[in-house]
Amino acid sequence: MKSLARILSAAGIVLGLALTGAPAGAQQPQIAKEPSPAAIASAKEILAMKHAGDMYAQAVPNIVQQAKDRILQSNLNYQKDLNEVAAIIAQKLAGKQQEIGEGMAKIYASVFTEQELKDLVTFYKTPLGQKLLATEPTAIQTSMAYMNQWAQGFAEVVNGEFRTEMKKRGKTI
Repeated sequence: MKSLARILSAAGIVLGLALTGAPAGAQQPQIAKEPSPAAIASAKEILAMKHAGDMYAQAVPNIVQQAKDRILQSNLNYQKDLNEVAAIIAQKLAGKQQEIGEGMAKIYASVFTEQELKDLVTFYKTPLGQKLLATEPTAIQTSMAYMNQWAQGFAEVVNGEFRTEMKKRGKTI
């Protein structure tokens, strides 16, 4: 029952890591050919319309906090210093999250043609496109909540099936 919830949580963490920066050894996405400046500009416009920057706006402070918390686990006596250093590092690296937006734009520009991106920009400026931009986050969130609720109910059915089949074998679980 909680298994799918854990999977969904793990998927959320993976998405979060993808949006906030991967570990140093992680493989970077490969872009087949360098997209044109016009394609990148259209991709950036689409991402701005979708408020994609909101997803990674706190990437730098969050990663600094995570690093500080890891270091603090084995260096409790340095808490005051680590708090001060974290503020310095966060300020020093402020703005680096914009690299995520640049990378996302290049990815969009490599997945879609320049014309497709221009067509998407045009679409998002229509009343239907504006409605999609405004309502899609809620629709996705509601869909995820429904999927989680369904999974929990279905997990109970699966657990019941396990109990029934194991009982046929003379084993109670």
